[in-house]
Amino acid sequence: ILEGRDDDDEKICVILAVTMASSVVQGFAPPSAQRPSFTATTRSHPISALHSVAEDKAAPLVTGEELELMMTEWDEPLVVDAYATWCGPCLLMAPEFEAAAQELKGRVRFCKLDTDLEPDMAGRLNIMGLPTVLFLDKFEPKEGQEGGGEQARAMLKDRIEGAIRKDSIIALCEHHFFGGPMPEQV
Repeated sequence: ILEGRDDDDEKICVILAVTMASSVVQGFAPPSAQRPSFTATTRSHPISALHSVAEDKAAPLVTGEELELMMTEWDEPLVVDAYATWCGPCLLMAPEFEAAAQELKGRVRFCKLDTDLEPDMAGRLNIMGLPTVLFLDKFEPKEGQEGGGEQARAMLKDRIEGAIRKDSIIALCEHHFFGGPMPEQV
């Protein structure tokens, strides 16, 4: 037991050590980019501040309303990273997700949903663990099947809870959206 520390400090140290150890085992490296700083004018509206920072990203941050709209427009399949800013594995996966989005740009749409800023949408998507990656495609009912309304709807192809690497994200996209083989290992 560490002297001068209370039980809560010890618990935090253990949690951080376990998180860091599991990240190393999975082969993740912490992101090298520093977090953007927000000015006083952006603090009152955190979503717009994050949007301005993420404008040039292949996987932009979206609101619940924007995600809802994206799920009605189906030029390309959609991959959603449901995350939180306090989640260690989410932060470790962020550069992997962005790299996959860059590589598949023009074939697959990618976006990020901050579950703390959008708890209603996170609840509707049944997000229980972080990060959660959703692979969505257009719902196309088969002949005689109900649900073929005028508005396109989303069909969940896969749901992965936990951080995954760029290569796994790309392999899963190839499998679910383009008829590629199912990856042996995720």
